[in-house]
Amino acid sequence: MKVGALVAFCLCVAQPVWAVCADDKVTVSGDWGQATFTVEVADDPQERSRGLMFVEEMPTLSGMLFVYEEPQAVSFWMKNTLIPLDMLFASPVGEILAIHENAVPGDLTPIPGGDGVQMVLEINGGLANRLGMDVGDVMQHPSFGAEAILPCIEKTDS
Repeated sequence: MKVGALVAFCLCVAQPVWAVCADDKVTVSGDWGQATFTVEVADDPQERSRGLMFVEEMPTLSGMLFVYEEPQAVSFWMKNTLIPLDMLFASPVGEILAIHENAVPGDLTPIPGGDGVQMVLEINGGLANRLGMDVGDVMQHPSFGAEAILPCIEKTDS
């Protein structure tokens, strides 16, 4: 690869991740890199209680984002859930506070996410570990708002 092409590639990779902000996208960033997931948003009590129940399969870079009105202690279970899931619990500013890997389908054992959780991203079981995700990584989605570690920037007409 020529030096010019390498520099151009590095500049593209180093650009802020706000370019992918959309209601149906969540980007997770960390020392390992970043991944963008296509998500369904569960932002009311009915949607959150149903979650991913009865889903038989999910594409690799897909998931569900649970959005709560206020930071709080949350706990999940796997009742009627048919696939293993990783759960990433995030603060109001998008910092991942806890990760629960490979939740067992059908298990009724509570899975606590800790205090101060405002968003939870559920993805396919084992994917967080395969990508190298860790506590302290950051999520980006319009629901985190302007105070987020990685806020979404609205485009202006030029």
